[in-house]
Amino acid sequence: MRTFACRPPQEKGSASGLAAKTFLPSQTWRVAGACKRIFDIVLSFAGLLILSPFLTVIALCIIFDSRGPVFFRGFRTGRYGRSFRIFKFRTMVPEAERLGGTSTAETDPRITRVGRFLRKHKLDELPQLLNVLKGEMSIVGPRPEVEEYTRLYSPEEMQILSVFPGITDLASIRFRDLNALLAQSDDPDYYYANRIRPVKNQLRLEYVRRQSMWLDLKIIFWTLREIWRGSWSTKF
Repeated sequence: MRTFACRPPQEKGSASGLAAKTFLPSQTWRVAGACKRIFDIVLSFAGLLILSPFLTVIALCIIFDSRGPVFFRGFRTGRYGRSFRIFKFRTMVPEAERLGGTSTAETDPRITRVGRFLRKHKLDELPQLLNVLKGEMSIVGPRPEVEEYTRLYSPEEMQILSVFPGITDLASIRFRDLNALLAQSDDPDYYYANRIRPVKNQLRLEYVRRQSMWLDLKIIFWTLREIWRGSWSTKF
């Protein structure tokens, strides 16, 4: 299991070189982290309980639509660079990772019929409530990346790994139509790595520097608002 040398946000005078005003004192940081964890447990448990009939219907649709498991369990890089297996509803044919790249355009032939619907409405992400309950993810935090991308992080970008990855964040809202953007490129992997990923990482760093319970609540509100509107056109 690959790990990375990264630390939680530092106080003034630390070697990180980042502005002190962007970080919390260590004691406050611990209290805030405990409050965030309690919030995550309550929200993820309640979400799984309330959504369980809906999740069951989705699982049955996946089973009847194509062969293969209900869940996709790919590896992602978590807090402090620890690898974990993410829960997602399977939206592609079995062994899709061996048949193509890690970036997926909306026209990708590996996507199943049910999978296309799930991806369009972001319903494939709902099982990640299990990752939150297990303590591997948070409701709000930088979206987890594959090691292929995290091993390319600059020293500054390594700060992204100082917090738990999340189900939603600023970058998720900004790039709601990512699959459509990738479909416009002849090489989705190259376009993502060179055009999308740098912008995403800046938004992820913005979250790390500004993180607070109030910001988390605002991101949840923005996410739900844009899902309702169906536009995801929020500007930051």
